[in-house]
Amino acid sequence: MFYDHQQIEKKWQKYWEENQTYKTSDNTDKPKFYVLDMFPYPSGAGLHVGHPLGYIASDIYARYKRHQGFNVLHPVGYDSFGLPAEQYAIQTGQHPAITTEQNITRYEEQLRKIGFSFDWSREVRTSDASYYKWTQWIFIELFHSWYNKDTDKAEPISSLIKRFEEKGTEGLNANQNDELNFTAEEWKEASEIDKEDILLNYRLAYRAETTVNWCPALGTVLANDEVKDGKSERGGFPVFQKKMMQWSMRISAYSERLLQGLKTLDWPQPLKDSQEYWIGKSQGAQVRFNVEGHDEIVEVFTTRPDTIFGATFMVLAPENPLVETITTAEQKAEVDSYIEETSKKTERDRMADVKNVSGAFTGSYALNPFSGERMPIYISDYVLMGYGTGAVMAVPAHDERDHRFAKKFNLEIKKVVETEEDVQEASFDSKDSVCVNSDFLNGLNYNDAKALIISAIEKKGIGHGTTNYRQRDAIFSRQRYWGEPVPIYYKDGMPYTLPTSALPLELPEVEKYLPTEDGDPPLGNAKTFAWDEANQKVVDTNLIDEKTVFPLELSTMPGWAGSSWYFLRYMDPKNEEVFTKKELSDYWGQVDLYIGGSEHATGHLLYSRFWNMFLKDRGYINQDEPFQKLINQGMILGMSAFVYRVDGTNQYVSKNLAKDYTTQAIHVDVSLLKGTSDELDTQAFKAWRPDYADAEFILEDGKYITGREVEKMSKSKYNVVNPDDICNEYGADGLRLYEMFLGPLEQSKPWNTQGLSGVYGFLKKFWNLYFDGDTFSVSDEEPTKAEYKVLHTLIKKVVYDIENFSFNTSVSSFMIAVNELQKIKCNKRNILEPLAVIISPYAPHICEELWRLLGHQDSIEFEKFPVLNEDYLVEDEILYPVSVNGRMKFKISLSAQLSPKEVEEIVLKDEKMLQILEGKTPTKIIVVPHRIVNIVI
Repeated sequence: MFYDHQQIEKKWQKYWEENQTYKTSDNTDKPKFYVLDMFPYPSGAGLHVGHPLGYIASDIYARYKRHQGFNVLHPVGYDSFGLPAEQYAIQTGQHPAITTEQNITRYEEQLRKIGFSFDWSREVRTSDASYYKWTQWIFIELFHSWYNKDTDKAEPISSLIKRFEEKGTEGLNANQNDELNFTAEEWKEASEIDKEDILLNYRLAYRAETTVNWCPALGTVLANDEVKDGKSERGGFPVFQKKMMQWSMRISAYSERLLQGLKTLDWPQPLKDSQEYWIGKSQGAQVRFNVEGHDEIVEVFTTRPDTIFGATFMVLAPENPLVETITTAEQKAEVDSYIEETSKKTERDRMADVKNVSGAFTGSYALNPFSGERMPIYISDYVLMGYGTGAVMAVPAHDERDHRFAKKFNLEIKKVVETEEDVQEASFDSKDSVCVNSDFLNGLNYNDAKALIISAIEKKGIGHGTTNYRQRDAIFSRQRYWGEPVPIYYKDGMPYTLPTSALPLELPEVEKYLPTEDGDPPLGNAKTFAWDEANQKVVDTNLIDEKTVFPLELSTMPGWAGSSWYFLRYMDPKNEEVFTKKELSDYWGQVDLYIGGSEHATGHLLYSRFWNMFLKDRGYINQDEPFQKLINQGMILGMSAFVYRVDGTNQYVSKNLAKDYTTQAIHVDVSLLKGTSDELDTQAFKAWRPDYADAEFILEDGKYITGREVEKMSKSKYNVVNPDDICNEYGADGLRLYEMFLGPLEQSKPWNTQGLSGVYGFLKKFWNLYFDGDTFSVSDEEPTKAEYKVLHTLIKKVVYDIENFSFNTSVSSFMIAVNELQKIKCNKRNILEPLAVIISPYAPHICEELWRLLGHQDSIEFEKFPVLNEDYLVEDEILYPVSVNGRMKFKISLSAQLSPKEVEEIVLKDEKMLQILEGKTPTKIIVVPHRIVNIVI
């Protein structure tokens, strides 16, 4: 019977849509299972075959859990704010909302074509006002919260105000920007502006001067992952370090909880390691050094306070505010020049460059609090303002980078010694090996020495022991248009939140998407974007009078804002009163299975965990962590094609002749190759782009053979394969099976379209099991034990594979089972019905069609998954190999129920054995049950 995949797939996709087959019920009587894919950004290029890999895996698992009787939540939506749509708007003048809508339409069309079991009724888009209303609401909640270290959670800012009213800062243990000290009376006497200024020091969403990645060409701040080699990832424009007033999120308050929470999660260890490194917990001491001739002090954090005797110089981050104060007039030009140079590097670049050291001398000296020795103060880009205090005490004998710096600037290198033997053995003559014998450290091991020196530091009143984290607060402002407006207005220079009744604060229309002539963000171009406090509404900017009408915040939120909580909105996407009903968040709880790329390890995943913990602190949800199990799928790589242009010409030489010329390899669109070969269609190549119209070719055997290489699948490499084309030729079921068949989910693997023919051949074999020629033919006759054995062998294997995410080996098992059933010409209903259910999570369209042909009116989706019966796997007879003196002589078929002693007796009486023995008595007989018989004579 002809397998018409196109007709079958269109039919069932239409059926699923019309019948809302995958719409999820909020019926809390059933056990739940929440399966989620990482939030896709809808680009104009649409999907290529690499994108669905994780979606197919999650879809298989979601369908499997439905077969097991779970109430499955498997939603889809779009992370639809972002820079690409805005850049397109700048270039074309087309509103980002229009291009975003077009891109989403294209994505949805492709996703539906692959047959995913998404609950489309729960679709969310971060750029919809009905969605970002709640992103703004969460921001307001963060703004009105502080972190109480005593209770180790976020609390309402009103509780902090009450505390200030009762006893000021006495006994306060809070996460804050600066140490403040005031009494209850001083708080009460403070003006409203001063109180708001103080509270900004504690709020979880706060505004402060921060060093950012500023891209003048794009007119916006960029996140670290949007910058590569000092340039913007989009457009390749220069990026500079610049101090700006920015909104930030106090994620640093949650560092320890984020670290400890990793222990509860079933995540890949490399991903956990990335987060641990990013959070960067370290224990040591905060120490204050006086600066000679100044009132200022340099405060450092060090994990090795026991090496303070070997500190010979200090290094400040170029952005450290102390630099301007302590730099002498003689050194100012050199220091300013160095700061300017450093501003062109991102923090990530500075952290990565471990071998090259550079710096400038400030002209000032710090005093070692123990030895009293003068320590020159330098600035260098290897010290980061965001880590510790933005200053380090340099101990060149005990730190590799400090050592390189000391060598470069000819600075003293002292070795700290800990025992009398070290003192006796060390040389005092060499400048690079000066011993310092300390009364504190002699004879102590590392931990004891560290504890003792911290105690001494605290007794001297120059510091204290502390725990530090590398993780810094997350910058939350973006000088862009296409993002969530921040629900803040400014009165007397202080930020105030809009009332929640005014949400959503909608994105206004603007004529231009670039910053204003005054340098304000694009929202500065909006004509209706001011807050009328008296009438509680947004009004014309011309009405701003700073009395009742005030300016609104012009920055928008970053891309990660909307994606930090979307998994909660899916639980209750249409609710206009709350972001998610408490009873629904209690029911759905954590995401049970989350699949996505490892590139989100220290961005999206950390921010989502932070927001989730915050919402739990404030009582809106009950679970600490959002994602219990996470899998990072590998990439599907593309097979790129190259032509070889002879330097200085428009000639292109075939691959195997290129070695005789000086050439440049140029990517060429794989669609210009002939069929599945490596031969270039030269006429199509000449028509591809105007600059190739006059191309000349140096051929081999009358053909132009391209070079091929496996690379990341990317539009820029012209190696993208469109899933629509694959679905048309081989079917969505063929695509789904092939992507799983390529290899383990977590590994990257190359795409090869030729491999699809094998999977497509399997689908045709599977289809024809149910037919006799062109006639549907399934028998109600009871299957044989051999037929049941094939089925139950498959059930056992597939259940194990799915639960262990070994989808590639399941596909292999399908092929083996279908081949075996075809060989024995099985057409029994009791075999073929459960077979369709087993394969349906992988290939749902063909299985739905077969299920209908089998006489069922309901979808196969909710049919119970077949249960394994081990009895069918028990062998009736075992074919024992019989070895004599280590050599296999013959085989004998025996009942599987026989004991080893019974097997021995039967073998010894066998005619073949009697001939071999020739009357001899075996010296040793070993029977390995169900495996082998060994006889020694």
